Amino acid sequence: MTGSSMPGPVLSLDEAPLRDIGNATSFRARAARIGGLLGLRHLGCQMIVVEPGQKAYPFHNHRVNEEMFVILEGEGTYRFGPERLAIKAGDVLSAPPGDATCAHQIINTGTAPLRYLAISTRFTTDVFEYPDSGKFGVASGMPDGKGLLASDFLYIGRPETAVDYFDGEE
Repeated sequence: MTGSSMPGPVLSLDEAPLRDIGNATSFRARAARIGGLLGLRHLGCQMIVVEPGQKAYPFHNHRVNEEMFVILEGEGTYRFGPERLAIKAGDVLSAPPGDATCAHQIINTGTAPLRYLAISTRFTTDVFEYPDSGKFGVASGMPDGKGLLASDFLYIGRPETAVDYFDGEE
């Protein structure tokens, strides 16, 4: 970093503090929040390390935020909408905002760790969907240096649990 505990303009990826993420079964990876360490507020960046046969996040799309992935090491498969694309070190992947046709997921199908940068906009309100499980989420109030799941307001559910606009109002 810059020699102090305050965010600075330079960070070595080798010094980025990795933390475990996922559910320890199908989703298992290590991640470092780079954007917050650099003092960025409107641009998110994480370094993700995924072991062979694993994935970091479920297949999902965002209605507001967009993401870009830069593959640093390894190889895998990029699920994008209905496609499955082979990826390798040096590739840059896009995940624009939109419906399920923009849903995405990176899977390590190689034999070595897959290491990539996940770069995103940081609009503090977003709607996201999980086509494989039929869930959706709404988040608002994303704190600096944290992700959508740490938002002040977070709801994850399924459409069949919806209520009428005036339900419970008198």
